[in-house]
Parts: sequence; C-alpha cells; structure tokens
Amino acid sequence: MTDSILVIACGALVREITELKERYGWTHLELKCMDAKLHMRPALIPGRLRSMIRKYKGDYDTIFVAYADCGTCGGIDEVLAEEDIERLPGAHCYQFFSGTQKFSALSDAEPGTFYLTDFLAQHFDQFVTRPLKFETHPELRDMYFGNYRRLVYLSQKQDPALLHAAEDAARKLELEFEHVHVGYGELESGLARVAGGAHGD
Repeated sequence: MTDSILVIACGALVREITELKERYGWTHLELKCMDAKLHMRPALIPGRLRSMIRKYKGDYDTIFVAYADCGTCGGIDEVLAEEDIERLPGAHCYQFFSGTQKFSALSDAEPGTFYLTDFLAQHFDQFVTRPLKFETHPELRDMYFGNYRRLVYLSQKQDPALLHAAEDAARKLELEFEHVHVGYGELESGLARVAGGAHGD
C-alpha cells in the first residue's frame, strides 16, 4: 500500500503541483496551500507553516513542504528541523525552478535582475504594481527598481499569453527583457522523489 503524502505549498505553486499530480497519477499525494500573499510578509510564513504541520501531522505518513526559504532568513528551516520535515531546495522559487547552476549564471551575468515565474507574470499587477502603488505614484518605480537593469522571465509553460504579460511587466518597470524557459525544475524532481518515483510507483 502506498504511503499517504501531504504537500504543504505556497499558493503560487498550485497550478504546477496540481498538473504534476495529474500527469503522474499521484493519487496518494494531497495538496494544501498557504496564501501566496504571505510573501509580502515573510516573517509570518514560519508560524503559519508550523500550525499547518502540527494540524495535519497525525493524518499522513509523510509531509513535504513546497517552499524554498522565501525570504524567511532561515525561519522555515528552523520549523522543519523541529518537525523533521523536508522542503524544496534553494532560497526561492526562481532557484528551484531554474536549478542552482543556471540561476547562479543568470545572477552573475547581471546582478540587477528582477525575476518572474508563470504565476508572477500572470499576477504582476496584483503582487507588484498595486501593492507598490505604481499606478498612483509612478515616481516610486525608480525608488524600488532604479538599480535593476533587466527582467528575466523563468517560464514553466510555453504560453504566449504569459510571455506577453511578462514582456508587459518589463515595459512597466522599464527593464530589458529576457525569457528563459526552465520548466518545473527541482519542483518536479523533488515531488517525484517524495511521491515514490515519477509515476508514483
């Protein structure tokens, strides 16, 4: 009998994890997500994560956390060490989607880079434009992004609509644009390892 698995994930990864679950038939894997807007207040993430882990720990054979460090300065890792639970590798989703080597090369080539994933390209206004009040105070763009030189869109899917949205985001921020298709990277391999093989065997 296959062990039951709970993946506690950032809400920004719902589409990708759901698609991988369906693609590989991981029927023994259940997904519960925390609000992606917590990234605007990362200090809250570890406490919310601890509460969810303790709420569900007795109900599953394995819990896996689909977060990177995500700006918590080691806070997530402290919680996971206490609970003996693994997470995705890296400091942020850009790193685990692209892989550490590719992300390091991109960062070294241009340190002043702002990154988008499919989720952030689709929800750019909700997570960037409106919270930073660019629409009513366009002068804030230079305060926040004056030291950036380019925007790199790390795509998970080859979607013309998302590519257009990412290009539009670069125009709004007045940054050079680059598109690098990376797929699901270490999100896919990490979940496959936890799920017991790529097809849930």
